[in-house]
Parts: sequence; structure tokens; C-alpha cells
Amino acid sequence: MKKTQIKFLIVAIFGLGLITIGCKKNTEKKQADKMMDTIKDYSTYADDVSFMKKHTEIIELTNFSGNAKVAISPALQGRVMTTSSKGLDGRSYGWINKELFSSKDTLDHINVFGGEERFWLGPEGGQYSIFFKKGSEFTLDNWYTPKLIDLESFDVEKSSKSAVTFSKKASLKNYSGFRFNFNIERDVKVLETQEVLQELGLDATSEINVVAYQTINSLTNLGDKDWVKETGLLSIWLLGMFNPSPEMTIVIPYISGEELELGVPVNDDYFGKVPAERLIVKDDVIYFSGDGEHRSKIGLSPKRAKNVLGSYDAGSQTLTIVKYNKPNNITDYVNSKWEIQKEPYLGDVVNSYNDGVPAPGEKPLGPFYELETSSPALNLKVGEQGTHIQTTCHFEGTPEALSKISQKTLGVSISEIESIFNNN
Repeated sequence: MKKTQIKFLIVAIFGLGLITIGCKKNTEKKQADKMMDTIKDYSTYADDVSFMKKHTEIIELTNFSGNAKVAISPALQGRVMTTSSKGLDGRSYGWINKELFSSKDTLDHINVFGGEERFWLGPEGGQYSIFFKKGSEFTLDNWYTPKLIDLESFDVEKSSKSAVTFSKKASLKNYSGFRFNFNIERDVKVLETQEVLQELGLDATSEINVVAYQTINSLTNLGDKDWVKETGLLSIWLLGMFNPSPEMTIVIPYISGEELELGVPVNDDYFGKVPAERLIVKDDVIYFSGDGEHRSKIGLSPKRAKNVLGSYDAGSQTLTIVKYNKPNNITDYVNSKWEIQKEPYLGDVVNSYNDGVPAPGEKPLGPFYELETSSPALNLKVGEQGTHIQTTCHFEGTPEALSKISQKTLGVSISEIESIFNNN
């Protein structure tokens, strides 16, 4: 039976229930509810947390009302795996690689367990890379994610109902042979709805369900040498993996201006040029498809990027906003291109990735889409600390209510987002 036929049958059952009484009415409603569950096209927070707890420890945070839920894995670097704005039965926003969890296997190059905010470090490529060994060619065969940010656990220092702090002492050597000794500290905190709305300058409303969390991520130089550009620098890199949909649009506002002064608005050649029907650049905002059907990636330089980016799924009426602490007048960001670089500190500050098949006949990694932010290159003296703060918010509600938020944060209305790929 087609989905539309099933939905028609459900409507018919509800209609019949309205003109019946007693047990018959209750029975028919239960049957309709059960039938609706069978055509549900998403996992609930409870579904995903129950699954993950079979394979790893999960720490759950919640706000005062209990509606905002955040699930975190200490074994995966204090990674935020998924969240919900409507309690246990709400939509699970993070993408979870259930196939990899179920395999109980670990892979050599990277273990893509998923999660909507993972802690990573850059640079990925270049002469100061921490993903390639010294002297190796920049090919996929030689690319290895450091175990520190792939499979190693972070220690739980303290926790409460709404917050948890992780730490990890670590050591990494880069492509040029410089060794970094450092401490990682990562705080994850659930924000109350009123805190989020106040920050955005909005009034409280019952039309919107909200989950928001902030992470404070720090590196401290524990070595006996300063970190300097000549031997390579690290950056804090946060990547969020979310569930794609045919109606998912990534929205990135940017600083408009002349290319001679600011450079190109968007870098879209990570995996070859993004097709025009998947990337639309307007005067001050960039739209990028997050449908999980075409492998592509974009990035913005610090001269172009603002301190916010987001996405909107018209199907589920969910708006996601990511904000971070972009410092003023700093342009040194690590370059992750897979080559010996002429400009190792002209990297991007925000990125977005849309998954898809890497080649005909091959499987996608997910599919999923990503929203990413990075700290500046951290030139830390011995004992100094660098910090990158990110806030992730999911809003689920009516397009009218969500439009107030999108206009305030992204500079565009929900109707503009919904129509952008239909009208071009």
C-alpha cells in the first residue's frame, strides 16, 4: 500500500471514530496511532539512545522542564550524539551510524560513528597536518584520523543534570615532526529555553519546541616549547552530523563586499565544483543543499564568515542554528588541503558538507550533512590556553514562528529558504 493510501486510511479511521462511542472509539484511535507510527520516517530520541546504550555509555543531560534532551558519549571524546526538543518521544536530530555500532568493529582510517557535535583538531592536510605521517603522499591510503579524536575516550571530571565536563591529556606529532603536548577540556551544558530566546532577542512562545546546548572547548600547551607558525599550529574543529532530507537547506550568511578585498564568497572546490542547482550565492547569504545525495563541501574564509550558520528542513519544520565565538580581526586559520601549501594559514573558519556516493557503485558514508566551525590557529606559549565556544540550537514549530528566528539569526525568512531551490 502506498504511503498516501495509508494516510487516507488513517484519516478515515479518525473520521469513523468521531461518530462512534465507547470502546469502539478508543480501539480505532489506538489502531490509527499504531498505523501512524509504522509510517514515521524518523527515529525518536528514545529510539536512538536505547540503541546506543547497547554499545556504549551514554550521559544524558536535560533542562528544567525535561523537554530538552542531550545524549553524550564519553568514549567518543565527549561527543554530543543526538538531542531532542520534545522529550523522549521527540525527533532525534543527530545522525547515528547504527551499522558501524552494530558491527562492533573498528576501521583503520576513520570510524564514522556520527553524532551532532564531535571534537576534532586541525589541520587535516599540508606540511603541518596531524592526519598524515611525515614524508607520506597526501592520498586516501595514507590518511589516518588520530586515535585521540576518533576512538579514545575523554575523562569525566564532573557532571550534573544539565552539564558535564570532560578532560584529556594528549600528545600528537605533525607532518613536519613537531610534537604537541597539551590538555583538552570540554564542557557541555544544556541551555534553558528562555536563555536561548533572550540571546536571540525573542519572546517566549508555545509554538516552538527548543533544545540548545553550548560547548566550551579548550587546549592548554603543556609542553616545554611555544607553538609557533614556523613549526605548525593546531586548531579546535567542531563538526556536527545531522540527518539529511530532500527538503533540507543549509543557510550561511556572509560578509558582502568586493572580491579583491575579501576574496571569493565561498570555497566550493573541496570535491570538485558544486553544481549550480545545489549551491546558490545571493548578495549576503549562501544556500547549499543538505539532501545527502551529492558528495560536496563548501567553506568560508574568516574575511567572509559571520559567527552563525544554520539549516532548515521544510519536511519536519525544524530550524537548526549554530553560533560560535569568532574573534575580530584574526585571519590565521589552518589550511586543511591535501598538499604542501604555500599558504598554510589561509584556511576556512566555517564549513558545510553534504554526503553522497563518492563514486558510481560505492556506498555513501551516511548519508548525512555537516555544519562545522573552527577556532583560529592556536599560537600558544607554554602554559597558555586557547578556547572555542559553540552553541547549537534546534527549533521545531510552525513556519511563521520559526521565521522570526531565521530572520533574526540568518537574515532570511522561512519562506525564502523554502523557495530558494524551487525558484532557481
